[in-house]
Amino acid sequence: MADFIDRELSWDDSIENDSPDFILLPEGEYDFTVDHYDRERHNGSEKLPPCYKAVIYLRIDTAQGPAIVRHNLFLHTRTEGMICAFFTAIGQRQHGQRITMNWNAVPGARGRAKIGVREYNGKQYNEVKKFLEPAAPAAAPAYQAPPAYQAPAYSQQPMYQQQGPGSYTPGKF
Repeated sequence: MADFIDRELSWDDSIENDSPDFILLPEGEYDFTVDHYDRERHNGSEKLPPCYKAVIYLRIDTAQGPAIVRHNLFLHTRTEGMICAFFTAIGQRQHGQRITMNWNAVPGARGRAKIGVREYNGKQYNEVKKFLEPAAPAAAPAYQAPPAYQAPAYSQQPMYQQQGPGSYTPGKF
């Protein structure tokens, strides 16, 4: 298989890369990596007026291969809670903190989400039910000083022992 280069195809290009099989995940909590995102525009609906939206693609690695879950983040104050939850899940924000969204750091970011299954037009799809806050880092163990040093017990012998009177006189050779 040729190296993958992301580029536009011409009308007479050769092609070979099949799409991966669709993987429907059972409901549950999963670790994800943001594969990429697209900047788009929401045209408005009954529930939400026109606004920008980020279409994020979450890659969840499974034994059958990667599953991609597509999720819309609408950039509107009505959905600010979901946007905050996403940025908290990927570690760019702490709960209650005010931030400016850093979209350049989103691709490749890792997090955790509760994934559900929904049915639309007779087909089942995965959807993000909730972005989860990262687990609190484990507290570092309390510092314990090493045991106090204790010198080994031994008795010191004199370096020189006199052999008798006159055998050694300090300062004389």
